[in-house]
Amino acid sequence: MENQRPTRLSTALMAIAVVIVVAAAVWQAPNANWNWALFAILLGFSAFSDIMSIETESRLKISGSFLALVLAIVFLGGTPAALIGIFAILVGWLRFREGLPDLLVNALTFMAIPLAVGVGFHEVISSAGITATDPAFFVLVFGAFALGIAMNFLMIGTYTCYLERSSFVEKVRTAMIPLLPSELAAALMAVGVAFLYVQIGLAGVAMFGIVLITFQYLLGALIKSQERARELEVRGKQLASFQVGMLSALLRTLDLRDQMTARHSAAVARYSRAIANRAGFSKQQEELVHIAALLHDIGKFILPDRILKANVPLTDEDWMLIRRHPQQGARVVSSLDGYGPVADIILAHHERIDGKGYPRGLEGDDIPELARIISVADTYDVMTARDSYRTPTSSYEAIQELRRVSGKQLDARFVEVFIELLEDQDVSFRHGEEADFERELSLEARIAETANPGVDSGRFQVAGVSVG
Repeated sequence: MENQRPTRLSTALMAIAVVIVVAAAVWQAPNANWNWALFAILLGFSAFSDIMSIETESRLKISGSFLALVLAIVFLGGTPAALIGIFAILVGWLRFREGLPDLLVNALTFMAIPLAVGVGFHEVISSAGITATDPAFFVLVFGAFALGIAMNFLMIGTYTCYLERSSFVEKVRTAMIPLLPSELAAALMAVGVAFLYVQIGLAGVAMFGIVLITFQYLLGALIKSQERARELEVRGKQLASFQVGMLSALLRTLDLRDQMTARHSAAVARYSRAIANRAGFSKQQEELVHIAALLHDIGKFILPDRILKANVPLTDEDWMLIRRHPQQGARVVSSLDGYGPVADIILAHHERIDGKGYPRGLEGDDIPELARIISVADTYDVMTARDSYRTPTSSYEAIQELRRVSGKQLDARFVEVFIELLEDQDVSFRHGEEADFERELSLEARIAETANPGVDSGRFQVAGVSVG
């Protein structure tokens, strides 16, 4: 979604708000603790952190300047902290060159929050008589950090949602909540540095600078790693969606060429899933055998129309072509990433328990179980379908034939499971003429499951959010 540009009125209102905050900071200046050495150190850390900030591909701006800001709030007061905040924003602007509206909203945020939180913090400790050696002091440091972050996200989040015409609740879910663990770590770090400063003075803040830079680097590396993982996941899902669509196109092309093959594939897929379910296979295996059954005859693309459609006796050469279709189908499907198990089943669906099948002459347990299921379903549908090239038999006669070849051509276990299943079902199930290829394919549902890429935007600053 393209962001809406801020109106002139909103820009003017932000400029007025910045002027008001500057006036409030000047008014509060006499109440501040102007420890120039500490001010200079925190100012330097804040500027260095913004200069070295890391901008990720999703426009996350990783900077630790907010930690320096909170220490300024606690030990210097609102006005010095506001000065450090506006300095950090200007340093960031020199690097990223945001537009005037973004600069104004960032300046307003990084001055108003330190000023408001700083005044409130010192009012609380003054009225309660809390000193820097009291445990309650460090609890308030943590609270000041948490309040500052909440106000920061509220102001920047509201502004970005206004530009994007998006939901603030969704922004909290996708942007704020994932950062909470890092914000908690930063808050605890701020408490630790405050304790060190109380105990050993400026040396504790110097140690903080080293920790801050290390934290910023590691957090940036972590978020970039997470982004790469998300990007790989999205691309994987998009590839899966493409593959499902391509297989669908192949099957539909075969359907246009020979509707009997498409209907047969749908029926075999329905029967095979039902057998797998009755035999106690997992949902994943049910889905696997269903997909393989839909694709089991895709290798028939190699067959000329005189074989595929004509009801004529077949020559030895014709049978050689027919016997190649499992290999050709497996070769097509195996070229798609992640479809190796499907290809293995397709390759083996014409093998026989007694080893007299094709193309590899596998026997018994060497034949994949799901391929044995498809063989049972395939044999039954060929015998009972009215659009077959042979005279169809009744379901009863087909069951008798299944039992006759059980243990020789077909797996005896799956033959009995299928017969039990047929006896429990109505006539519409026992005859596959009405099998719906489109319904069994369920293309839209498959694509929805495999491709749902998400998009996130907006630039954020760790322990403080800025826009750009």
